[in-house]
Amino acid sequence: MHLPTWIRRHLAALRALLVLTAVLGVAYPLAVLAVAQLPGLHGKANGSLVSAGGRTAGSSLIGQSFTDKDGNPVKKYFQSRPSNAGDGYDPTSTAAGNLGPESVVDAEDAPSLLTQVCQRSKAVGELEGVDGARPYCTPGGVGAVLAVFGPRDAAGKVAHPTRVVSVNERTGAPFTATYEGVRVELGRDGEDYAAGLIIPVRGGAPAHPAVPADAVTASGSGLDPHISQAYAEIQVKRVAAERGLTTAQVQRLVDAHTTGRAAGFMGEPAVNVLELNLALDAR
Repeated sequence: MHLPTWIRRHLAALRALLVLTAVLGVAYPLAVLAVAQLPGLHGKANGSLVSAGGRTAGSSLIGQSFTDKDGNPVKKYFQSRPSNAGDGYDPTSTAAGNLGPESVVDAEDAPSLLTQVCQRSKAVGELEGVDGARPYCTPGGVGAVLAVFGPRDAAGKVAHPTRVVSVNERTGAPFTATYEGVRVELGRDGEDYAAGLIIPVRGGAPAHPAVPADAVTASGSGLDPHISQAYAEIQVKRVAAERGLTTAQVQRLVDAHTTGRAAGFMGEPAVNVLELNLALDAR
């Protein structure tokens, strides 16, 4: 029987749909799955899961927070870097903070990136017993930023300040008492300082702080499972004391869980925090 052209075209399309579905929707995925289960690929294909005590503890590719229910660091564990993924290391909410180097003035409902860095550096310094001081940070742990008011010259600079405000400080004494002979005021909630010239003040903190950069900044994904060797090293003494181990014993475990540069030349050596903490528990 000779079928109309439009029916033949629809039947051809249906046959193509069935064939492509069988090949690309069934056979190909099954073939990829089979290859992924080969030795050497199985672990990575299944999520690089890490087990402890017969239970899955996580993935070596996704970081975790080692804090208590109130968000305080559990001192017997190495701490991960900060995370902006959800409430911290949430794989369903991977995200960055979306704040850049010009984020130096706190909003009423959210701290600037500079203040976040200063707060974290101060907290890590107190936890690890090292100097948490950082350039452009006040001793109280907020961004050391002044709003300077007065007539401006052609270059936009204030030659003769009439008023100076430490915009991120609300209580106590300003981090600097005067600026070019003008008394520095504390910032006040609800006041707009946009008309002032914003000047971050470097201060006397060392150029290379004791608290490394990855201890105070989040990764782009918010899920980075690694920390730098420098951040791990300042945690060794605390972890050793909490676990009754020597610093040499803990350092050996750190070294054992330190990865080299990718392909031998890209990036820097890094420490996998989850695997390191599981190794400590296994001792």
